[in-house]
Amino acid sequence: MRHPTWMRVIVHSAGLFPLTLIGISVLRGSLSVNPIQDIEQRFGRTAFYFLVATLACRPLSTVFGWYALLRYRRTLGLYSFFYASLHFFVFAGLDYGFNLPEIGKLITEKPFILLGLLSGSILLALAITSFDWWKKKLRRKWTYLHRLVYLAGLMTVVHYGWAKKGDLFNLRGDILYPVLWGIMIVILLIMRIPMMRKFTSNLRYISNKYR
Repeated sequence: MRHPTWMRVIVHSAGLFPLTLIGISVLRGSLSVNPIQDIEQRFGRTAFYFLVATLACRPLSTVFGWYALLRYRRTLGLYSFFYASLHFFVFAGLDYGFNLPEIGKLITEKPFILLGLLSGSILLALAITSFDWWKKKLRRKWTYLHRLVYLAGLMTVVHYGWAKKGDLFNLRGDILYPVLWGIMIVILLIMRIPMMRKFTSNLRYISNKYR
């Protein structure tokens, strides 16, 4: 069954909109005083937002009955990987000229970069195996593999928060923002527990019955 055209248009428009905004900022010269870092951080945040959107599809379908969202999880996940890849290439290519020794030294000095690389590696594995051929080939292993998306989300939160302040235990200022995102991911993870999904579905059924 083909998905509604308007739904595909909305999803892909949302996927390309951040890239368009960044392109306009580059052309207009309206980036910050450190344009490479600005672009790198924008790509990173966009990748994270799409990752959270991917994680939210199942809970939203359970709570509100929006089952059409499940058809676009793969698309949203691929957009997350796309922007994560751009984030990495701006960091490694534009910022450090693919100087591997320098990048390796930087990783040892700033472990949050290693967390970002590990999260990106998970997204790479999930993007490669996101197609139906892999799902049929891996069977149950595919399900276990794709549950790592929650680990990637939590690692990304730590990566983001650690990069902002360099102190995971300082809950002031910029660090509070990624902490709140981390709480959201934990809630989304809890919502995937079978008992919680059943409880939520029953509540929705009762609500619809007496509406």
